[in-house]
Amino acid sequence: MPAQIISGTEIAKQIREELRQEIAELKEKHNLVPGLATVLVGEDPASQVYVGQKEKTSLALGIYSERHDLAADTSEEKLLSLVDKLNKAPKIHGILVQLPLPKHISETRVLYAINPKKDVDGFHPVNLGKLVIGKPDYLPCTPHGIQQLLVRSGIETSGAEVVIIGRSNIVGKPIANILLQKKEGANATVTVCHTGTRDILLHTRRADIIIVAAGKPKALTADMVKDGVVVVDVGVNRVGKTAEGKAILVGDVDFDAVKEKAKAITPVPGGVGPMTITMLMLNTVKAAKMATGLV
Repeated sequence: MPAQIISGTEIAKQIREELRQEIAELKEKHNLVPGLATVLVGEDPASQVYVGQKEKTSLALGIYSERHDLAADTSEEKLLSLVDKLNKAPKIHGILVQLPLPKHISETRVLYAINPKKDVDGFHPVNLGKLVIGKPDYLPCTPHGIQQLLVRSGIETSGAEVVIIGRSNIVGKPIANILLQKKEGANATVTVCHTGTRDILLHTRRADIIIVAAGKPKALTADMVKDGVVVVDVGVNRVGKTAEGKAILVGDVDFDAVKEKAKAITPVPGGVGPMTITMLMLNTVKAAKMATGLV
């Protein structure tokens, strides 16, 4: 039986429609417009694309959007001053500082300076700590998107053996903590594999669900999985260009081979990617509701 292709594009579309209706209701009933500020330092092409997509999505959903583009040589003090200003701005409920930052700026200092109630990326240590104890205000966007892909595709996580390949602060560690909570859409037995794992096959071959965020093409191959596995591919790797000059994108999974054994699998592109921005919008709406006592 062919694998179910889990379309992040379609699921993100469903969630955005739900958000669009919720935002319209907030405006009508409470005169509340959620506000998101994005901050971009420098001219990194990929970061410019990401910020542009976030701005476009905000406007499409009815979220108030502010974009702050700063020169690459902007001082850390000036950036921290902007963050402080946005922390105090009543129209702004969510703040996103696009990473990576130039090397002369401390990402840690900047992320820690964001008011945790406006940290819609979910990276402030206060929010990560709340996640670990199972009482989060916000879930980090990509891990939350992964969870929603599983839940909305009917994938049972309770009691499942989940293997995560990768231990980054952005994906690996948060999704591990999300899925081990004693909650719906979680309650899994979670193993995190990484570069120090001695026998990765021992873990992946018994996994019911594998989430791959290794940052390397074909990090997961067909011989590493059992029949009927569910695979979520978080990777985005550029492996060349088409004749028209368009980038060729692949994930961290040998998709064509693994899909022959999998029960369900996410594609790249069109899998996890569309979910990340959608979860950012969801967090911004929640931030607005929290700021006005609606949750």
